[in-house]
Amino acid sequence: MVKRARLVAFFLIVIVLGTVIATTYSDIANKMNLGLDLQGGFEVLYDVEPLNEGQEVDRNTLEATVATLQRRVDAIGISEPSFNIEEPNRIRVQLAGVEDQDEAREMLATTANLSFRDVNDQLYLDGADIKEGSAKQDFHSETNQPIVTVKFKDDDRFGDTTKEIMDDPDLANQVVIWMDYEDGDTYEEEIQKQDSKVISAPNFSSVLRTTDIMIEGNFTIESAQQLADLLNAGSLPVKLKEEYSTSVGAQFGQQALQKTVFASMLGVLLIFIYMIFYYRFPGVVAAITLSIYVYLVLLVFQLMNGVLTLPGIAALVLGVGMAVDANIITYERIKEELKEGKSVKAAFKAGNKHSLSTIFDANITTMIAAAVLFIFGTSSVKGFATLLMVSIVLSFITAVFGSRLFLGLWVQSNWLNKRPGWFGVKKNQIQDINSREEIQPTVFGKHFDLVKHRKKFFSISIALVALGIICLGMFRLNLGIDFTAGSRVEVLADDTLTAEEIEEGFESLNLELSAPVVLSGDNQNIAVARFGEDLSQEKVAEVREYFADKYGNDPTVNTVSPVVGQELAKNAIKAIIYASIGIIIYVTIRFEFYSALTAILALLHDAFFIIALFSITRLEFDVTIIAAILTIVGYSINDTIVTFDRIRENLKKKKKVKSFAELAKIVNHSLMQTLARSINTVLTVIFAAVMLLVFGASSITNFSFALVVGLLAGTYSSLFIAAQIWLVWRGKTVKEKPIVYKEKSYNDRPQV
Repeated sequence: MVKRARLVAFFLIVIVLGTVIATTYSDIANKMNLGLDLQGGFEVLYDVEPLNEGQEVDRNTLEATVATLQRRVDAIGISEPSFNIEEPNRIRVQLAGVEDQDEAREMLATTANLSFRDVNDQLYLDGADIKEGSAKQDFHSETNQPIVTVKFKDDDRFGDTTKEIMDDPDLANQVVIWMDYEDGDTYEEEIQKQDSKVISAPNFSSVLRTTDIMIEGNFTIESAQQLADLLNAGSLPVKLKEEYSTSVGAQFGQQALQKTVFASMLGVLLIFIYMIFYYRFPGVVAAITLSIYVYLVLLVFQLMNGVLTLPGIAALVLGVGMAVDANIITYERIKEELKEGKSVKAAFKAGNKHSLSTIFDANITTMIAAAVLFIFGTSSVKGFATLLMVSIVLSFITAVFGSRLFLGLWVQSNWLNKRPGWFGVKKNQIQDINSREEIQPTVFGKHFDLVKHRKKFFSISIALVALGIICLGMFRLNLGIDFTAGSRVEVLADDTLTAEEIEEGFESLNLELSAPVVLSGDNQNIAVARFGEDLSQEKVAEVREYFADKYGNDPTVNTVSPVVGQELAKNAIKAIIYASIGIIIYVTIRFEFYSALTAILALLHDAFFIIALFSITRLEFDVTIIAAILTIVGYSINDTIVTFDRIRENLKKKKKVKSFAELAKIVNHSLMQTLARSINTVLTVIFAAVMLLVFGASSITNFSFALVVGLLAGTYSSLFIAAQIWLVWRGKTVKEKPIVYKEKSYNDRPQV
């Protein structure tokens, strides 16, 4: 008898959740903090150096510097800036959505140490003598020119200064007002410079005892206001040296956001369509739970006050592909149980029970890779890693508990009894439950002996690795500025660009390219240029102004110093090593050392193919590719663990394996049982990655390419390399030490 109350509960829950999502998702999207690459802005990493000899830069100094920077940013009205103190003595500043990047950058880096000297550069007064918050932009009463007024704390101090200068005829009754005077600077030389540190050098004819001082100069209203803001914010207690910077034009960010969101929606839609087509009704349930998953990821990330970046959107879409894997693992197990002749209820219960351990192991290993990414990644990669970790946790909750709840309501209602077709199982595929004949798993209606051809797979991989080594030796990697240091400029135009006109533009700016200009975009309207030097703040401003005037769009400019480039390279190597060690430890605990070692070999195999293809294609290899490699490491180990988990389960059923032939049969049987799941999972994730590659923003094209290559290589290695190498190594010892499983818990490892 059909229990209609459970069906009513299903529809009520779906309607309520759908209503909540429909009415609140736009509010969540509007409140989401967008990164620099999505709304424009700039990020800069400063190395903090002592201002004076003998000064110690400690935590208090760094915090005082951040406080001053915060006041400066507040003065120009930038909302939600980000300041982070990093080891050893660095400060990272992120200003998203800032309109005048050059003004903001100049205000940040300027020490703003105001000093009053004579023409011989002797110091009399400095910023400490000025009353806090007294600086104002005003206009001269006679000339109506913009000026800055300040108040001194003590009128006698200024009066004594003017008297002392007047008493010395060599000083020409002149006080020189400096901004950021440094040892070695001279008034005579500085006054000749176009961009002089001398703000003003007024003459006076009598002793001035007053607290109100008027600073005149070649000010515009904006520059006068900027000086007033700087003086009110206070001078920096240290020197700031740029080690890394990225400056993204607002137009770039808007275009990247639109294109990547569109690509993401296409990818997710394709995943939904495929799941419904292949798994029928469970596919509909998966589409519902995945929709909830996407909503929850965005909600949690927004509540965490996370910053959404382009790689972050990619992590979300990949998370959908990985979340669907948990559904696929469960649904494939349910289909297997149905084919063995079990009832829908029994198949549902057994499928959920057997899939839980596999899903848990697969998610933990991916979490290890994401955690390593967070620890060693740059700011944008940290955002990717954070969203990936949030995705992993929520995918486990929605795929395991959400799918079980929704599908369980239908199963317990009895509506699905005697309807195996709703699960994609044909009646002629179901055998008698009393039959002791083991079902031969098939894919596309055929059973393959994958183990039999293991030597061919090994030979193919060895040949490809050898070819990759040769290509790497010949071509090497086209390393981005993240690893080599230098500068990268990305120019956006409304119409098609040519390399020649971009080169001519840089020639006029006296900049020498270190590599040919690369054109990309839908109609070749994006040009990328690289330079061997990290451009100065002034040069970046020139580049931005030139191309903004010429094409109407602010270019994106990245600069990396040699010091940071070396650190990024070291951190990339550390990330891969630590992720591998973490995975080895976990897989050894959950399975055995043989499994861990073969899994790592498969991971290195996958990572190498990504690197080799980047060498062959000459695509730029930057720090985001390391993020892609570690993502593939997590995904590939996920795939390998599913296979090892099934091998372990089949070994338990066998209880004792004494020969290589027996072990080979079990491995092949396990591979065939997981083959459909592997194909379906890689297809769904590749749907997402290919959409990002084809329709996403150009700045994540290489990242998406690495994902597509890695996904294919990961599936290949999980099926044809990892399990096969394990068979060869484990098979050599099986005669002397048979594999024996004792009757213990489901997750017991083999007793050898």
